[in-house]
Amino acid sequence: MTAVSVPAPVAPPRRSSPFAGVGHTMTLAWRSLVQIKHNPMELLDLSIQPVMFVLLFTYVFGGAISGSPGDYLMFALPGIVVQNALFATMTTGFGLNHDLTKGVFDRLRALPIARWAPLAGRILADTVKQAWALTLLLGVGMVLGFRLGNGLLGLLGAFALLLTFSLAAAWISVLVGVLVSEPEKVQIFGFTVIFPLTFTSNAFVPTETMPGWLQAWVQVNPVTILADALRGLLVGGPVAGPVFQSLIWAAVLAAVFAPLAVRALRRRV
Repeated sequence: MTAVSVPAPVAPPRRSSPFAGVGHTMTLAWRSLVQIKHNPMELLDLSIQPVMFVLLFTYVFGGAISGSPGDYLMFALPGIVVQNALFATMTTGFGLNHDLTKGVFDRLRALPIARWAPLAGRILADTVKQAWALTLLLGVGMVLGFRLGNGLLGLLGAFALLLTFSLAAAWISVLVGVLVSEPEKVQIFGFTVIFPLTFTSNAFVPTETMPGWLQAWVQVNPVTILADALRGLLVGGPVAGPVFQSLIWAAVLAAVFAPLAVRALRRRV
């Protein structure tokens, strides 16, 4: 008689606990941040490009719009911060699409980690990049003459509001990154949508200097509302209204695009 060995059944993979999922998220976020040293172009987007925008807008348009570069800097820097934050959200979709098309996302999902950790890690890493870009812009602005009008409390409020809005807007980038076939198409979407959105706001010029038909759109443009909120927090002026409206916009963006992005991601992977 010959004994026939029967392989033991393979146990189904256990679900990760929430605490383990947080650890997985932190590890994958660190992976995304460490990649910066191997990608000089991303460092350019995070550091040199924002500084270049501050210098160009301040010294090229400042005298013509506000009479002096210093006065224009006090008006325009919050708007430049908003524009840079919106463009930075595109890196979330770009990196996610790169991971999807190159098979990195599939390899990560095959590991015994929380299913939501790869996406959460990507978003967390990009939030850290947003904080770095905001710190850099404000630092350069202060060197050029920008001064805080509401002290540390206003600065912390501006940080919290901008990161909250950016986190909500990043879901648009996630949805685009999942739907398109190439990472470059995420950038095309950014320039096609974000560029007109920021330039048809009061991020760079006062609303009253625009034609009447355009002012109606500028006043309801979410970029205008967020720029006004940051001006109120950083420089001075109305705060409660613009901040509340910005949070409403952030909630709407997250409520609409987060479920669509998650559903599209599940279908693709």
